[in-house]
Amino acid sequence: MSNCTGHAISTLSSRRARYLSLTSSSSPGESRARATTKINSRCAAMEPAGSLLDNAVGVGDLVLLDPLSEKSIVSNLQQRFQHDFIYTYIGNVVVSLNPYKSMPIYTPAKIEQYRNSNMFELPPHIYAITDEAYRSLRDQDKNQCILITGESGAGKTEASKLIMSYIAAVCGKGQEVNKVKEQLLQSNPVLEAFGNAKTVRNDNSSRFGKYMDIEFDFKGDPLGGVITNYLLEKSRVVNQAKGERNFHIFYHLLAGAPAGLLADLKLVKDPNKYKFLNHKNCIHIEGNNDEANFIAVQQAMEVIGFAASEIRESVELVACVLKLGNVELSKVQEEESQQQNSMELLEVSDLMGLEDMVLVKALTTRTVEARGDRVSTTLNIAQACYARDALCKNLYCRLFSWLVHRINKSIKVHGESRRKVMGVLDIYGFEIFEDNSFEQFIINYCNEKLQQVFIELTLKEEQDEYIREGIEWIHIEYFNNAIICDLIENTQKGILAMLDEECLRPGIVSDSTFLQKLNNVCAQHSHFQSRLCTNSKFLSDMSLPHDCFRIQHYAGKVTYNVEGFVDKNNDLLFRDLSQAMFLAKQVLIRNLFPEGDPTCLNLKRPPTAGTQFRTSVSSLVKNLLNKNPSYIRCIKPNDHKLPCVFTEELVGHQVRYLGLLENVLVRRAGYAFRHPYEQCLQRYKILSHKTWPHWRGDARAGVETLMATLPISPEEYAFGRSKIFIRNPRTLFHLEDLRKNRMEDLATIIQKIFRGWCCRRRYQDMRKSQIIISCRYRGFSQKKRYIRKRQAAILIAAFVRGWRVRKEYRKFFRANASKKIAEYILQWKLRSYLLRLRYILPGMSPLDNTWPLVPFRLVQSTHEELCKMYHDWRCRVYRSKMTPTQKAIFEEKLCASELFKGKKDIYPETVAKTFVGLHLEQGPNAKHQKLLGSLPDKLIFSELVHKIHRANGKVVTRILLLTKANMILADPKSAHIKSRIALGEVQRVSLSTLHDGIFVLHIKQGSSAALKGDFVFVSEWVIELATKLFRLIMDCTNTKLEISISNSISVQFKADEVNMQLVQAEQKNGNLPVCKRKNRILEVTVS
Repeated sequence: MSNCTGHAISTLSSRRARYLSLTSSSSPGESRARATTKINSRCAAMEPAGSLLDNAVGVGDLVLLDPLSEKSIVSNLQQRFQHDFIYTYIGNVVVSLNPYKSMPIYTPAKIEQYRNSNMFELPPHIYAITDEAYRSLRDQDKNQCILITGESGAGKTEASKLIMSYIAAVCGKGQEVNKVKEQLLQSNPVLEAFGNAKTVRNDNSSRFGKYMDIEFDFKGDPLGGVITNYLLEKSRVVNQAKGERNFHIFYHLLAGAPAGLLADLKLVKDPNKYKFLNHKNCIHIEGNNDEANFIAVQQAMEVIGFAASEIRESVELVACVLKLGNVELSKVQEEESQQQNSMELLEVSDLMGLEDMVLVKALTTRTVEARGDRVSTTLNIAQACYARDALCKNLYCRLFSWLVHRINKSIKVHGESRRKVMGVLDIYGFEIFEDNSFEQFIINYCNEKLQQVFIELTLKEEQDEYIREGIEWIHIEYFNNAIICDLIENTQKGILAMLDEECLRPGIVSDSTFLQKLNNVCAQHSHFQSRLCTNSKFLSDMSLPHDCFRIQHYAGKVTYNVEGFVDKNNDLLFRDLSQAMFLAKQVLIRNLFPEGDPTCLNLKRPPTAGTQFRTSVSSLVKNLLNKNPSYIRCIKPNDHKLPCVFTEELVGHQVRYLGLLENVLVRRAGYAFRHPYEQCLQRYKILSHKTWPHWRGDARAGVETLMATLPISPEEYAFGRSKIFIRNPRTLFHLEDLRKNRMEDLATIIQKIFRGWCCRRRYQDMRKSQIIISCRYRGFSQKKRYIRKRQAAILIAAFVRGWRVRKEYRKFFRANASKKIAEYILQWKLRSYLLRLRYILPGMSPLDNTWPLVPFRLVQSTHEELCKMYHDWRCRVYRSKMTPTQKAIFEEKLCASELFKGKKDIYPETVAKTFVGLHLEQGPNAKHQKLLGSLPDKLIFSELVHKIHRANGKVVTRILLLTKANMILADPKSAHIKSRIALGEVQRVSLSTLHDGIFVLHIKQGSSAALKGDFVFVSEWVIELATKLFRLIMDCTNTKLEISISNSISVQFKADEVNMQLVQAEQKNGNLPVCKRKNRILEVTVS
C-alpha cells in the first residue's frame, strides 16, 4: 500500500507529458515547452526513480481508477489490452490478461530492466512483482509466496514458468547453483506432460493444482525445493468431454517413441486404436509437436535425475493404462463377465509382469471379508467396467504422485542450515460451468479459502501500516466469506462432513440420499439453496433442477449436480485389484500399491477424497499465512483463444468471481495514497513560496507548511510518522494540476533568464572573437614585414660575401675548378645509377631474362657484370631453397637437356614432364609382384616396351626393368625373365632424330648378353629411359655412355650387321613402327 504513491506520481507525470506534447506542436509555445521539459528533468533528478505509467494507456493501477465500478475496471482492462498492455496493478496484485500470442516483453533485456528496480518505477509486469518478492526474501529474510489464480486458459501455467525463469535469471551463478536451477526449471515439462491436457478452453490446461516451495540460501541462491500437488483430475484418463484430449503423455508416447520401444510396449502409433484416446475425436493440437515433446520430456527427466530404468517403467505404466482401456468385458452367463479379446489382456499382463488369470480374476471378481470369512462374488458387466476404469485411474494417479515424489527427492535440500523459502501456487481458478460436479465443488471451496486468506492478509497489512504510522485505524466494511467456508468445511454440519458421513453409512447410499441430508441440515443457511429442502422458498425456481443444490459463493451463485458426488468422494479401489498389482513383477507398479501386501493387511477404510483435499487446503492455508504473499490474477479475454479479441461479458464475469472490485475497495478504504515526506516535499515544494526553492528544516515540517498554504481541506489528508496519507485520488490529481500550472509559470521565468543569458553569452563570444582576430592580424602583418626585411638582408649579405670570395680566389678557380667539378659529376652519376638500379631490379625467378637498359655508355661493362652477378645470385638463392628430391629431378633434366636438346624432336615434349621412373602399374598381379620382389637391386625404371624381332621385324611386348646393376626383360604374362643385361655389358645406345620411341641397345661383343645381338625397343618414355641409363652407367662404371642420334643405325643381329633406316610416314595401324627387312637393310617406318 505504501507504494501507491508511485502510482499517483506516474499518472500525473503522464498527464504532464501529454501537455508538453500539445504545447510543443505550436511554434509560439515551443520555447516554453523546452523550458518546461528542463524543469521536468531537473525535478525528475531530484525525485525517486522514474515513473510507473508515463505515456501509458488507461490506468496502470486500478487503485487510481475514478470512478470505480466493475464496468470501469473492465473498460480500463479492455483499453490497455487493445494496446498490448496485458498487466495491470491493484497495489501489489498483478492482473494478467492472456494475449494468446507471443510478445517481446520477456527478453533478457527486460529481465535486466526490472532487476533490482522498485515495483512502481516501471510499467506493470509480472517480472516486477517477482523481483519485489525475491528481493524481500533475499534482503529482508521474509519468506514469500506468489499466488496465481484464474480459470482454465487464463495463463496460470505460463505465469508460473515466467516466475521460475526470472528467478533463475537473476539469482547467482555457479556449477551447483546452475544444476539446481536447471532441475527446478525442467520439472515443469515433466509435470505438464503427465498433468496437463487439452480442454475446450485451453490447449495446455493444468488438470492439477501445484504449490512449489523454492528454498534459498542466505545469498539468495536456490538450493532446491518441494512440490505439492492437489487433486489430479484422474477421471480424464477414462473419459473426456467433447473437443478435449486425454493427458499429453499418451499422445507424446505414441508420436515420439522409437519403433523399437513401441514394439516392446505392445503399442502402435495410431491413437485411434485406443479407446481412452479416440472416443471424442480430438487427437492433434494445432501447432503442437507431440514427437518433439516426448524427446523433451525424456531429456527433462534425465536432467532432474531419473534413472533410465525409472523412465522406462514410467512409460510402461502409461502403456498399461492405454492397453487396459482396450480390454472389453462382455456378458457371458447371466451376471458373469469375461474378457473378450484375450490378446490385449495377455499383453497388459506381460507388461505388468502378471499372470493373465490373476488379472482376469481381479477384474471380474470381488472378495469381501466379514467376521473372518472371505466371500468371493463375480462382478456384473457394469461392476467389471467400473473396476477396470478405477484401476486405470488409480494407476495413473499414483504414477503422477510418484513422479512428484521422485522430483522432490532430486530437488530436496539436504542439511539443516537455515533457509529462506519462496512459494509459487498455481492452482485452479473459480469454475462455473453449465454442469458443475464434485471437482468444481472442491475447486471452488479451495478458491473460497484463498479469498479468505487474501482478505485477511490485505487487511492485516493495512492495519499494521496504520498502527506503524500512528494513524487511527478505520474499520473497513467488506464481505467476510468465512460463513461460506464454514458451510463447506464445518466438521459437524459442513457439506464435506455430511458427504463423508453418507459414504460411511451402512445401507443403501446414493447421491439422492446425500442431497436429502443436505436439504435437511442446510435448509436454513443463507448461502445454500435447493428445490427439495424443507424451506419451500425455491420450489418454483425452475433454474434449479431437483437433483442439484446451489451455493452463493463470494464470486456468485454456482449450481452443483450431485450425480457422482458419493462415488467420486469414495474413490475406492477393490482390494483384489490392489493385491493383484502388488503381485506384479514390474517394480514401479508393485511399489505403487503397498496396501496390496497380504502380510500388511489393513482393514481400515482410507480417507475420502474430500477429507484429503480439505486437509491439504488447510495445510496450504497455514503455510501461506506464515509467508508474505503476492498475487497474480489471470484473466482470459475470450473463449476462442484468439489474439486481440476482448469479450466484455466474459471478462466481467472473471472480474466478478476473482473479486477484483473488492480488492480495489479494500486497498482504497481509509486513505488510498501515501507519500514519504521527503518525496512529497521534493515534488510539490514549488507550490509554496515558503518551501521554494530551498527548505532548510525537517521534511515533515516542510510538508505541513506546504499543505497549510494550499487550498486543500485538512480532512483530505493526515500526517503519519514518516508519510503523509491522502484520502481521495482527486486530491492528488488537484495537487498535480497545481504543480503543472506552477511549472508553466516557472517555465516563463526560466525562458526569460535563458534568453538574457544567451544574448550575454553571444555578445561575450563576439567580443572575444573580435579581440582574437585583431590580435592575430596585427601579429601576422608584423611577422610578414619582418620576414621580407630578413630575406633582403640575407640576399645583400650573400652578394657581398660572394663578391669578396671571387675576388680573393679567382686564380685558384681557373686552375682546379673544372677537374673537381668533373670528378664530382662522375661520382654523382655513378651514385645515381646505383641508387636507381636498386629499385628497378627484375624478379627473383632465374627464368626472368629482363634487365634494365644501360643509362649511359660509361657504365656499359659494369652494367653487364652486374647483370651476370645478379643472375648468378638469383640462381644460388633458388638452388638453396631446393629440396634434395628437387635437385635430383633437376640434375636428371639437366642431363637430358645436354644429351638431347636440339638433337631429338620428341625432347621438347618431355621437358615439362617429371621423370617418374616406375611406369609399370603396381597392380594385384601376383606374378608381377613375385618378379619385382625377386630383384636383388633397387628398381630405378620400369615400363612395358615393344621389342622388335631381329629376324622378321615383328613387335612383341616385354617388361623392361632397370635396376642399379642390370636391365631385365621379362614376359608380361608369365613374368619370366627373358634377358638380363648387366650395365657393364652395354656398349652404347642409338636413337633417331625423329618424333619416335626407337631405342637401340648395343651390347659389347664377347659378353654373355651379346649372343643374339643388339636389342631394339620402342619406348614411350625413351628420353627418360636413355637419361636414367646414362646416369646409372656413369655411377656404376664411372664412364660416359655413348649415345648416338641418327636416322641410320648400324645394328648387330647375331653374326649379321644390319643397317636400320628410319623413315617418317603416316601410320594406319596405330603408333607402332612398321619394320621391313631386306637382307642387311631393316627399314623402320615411324609416325
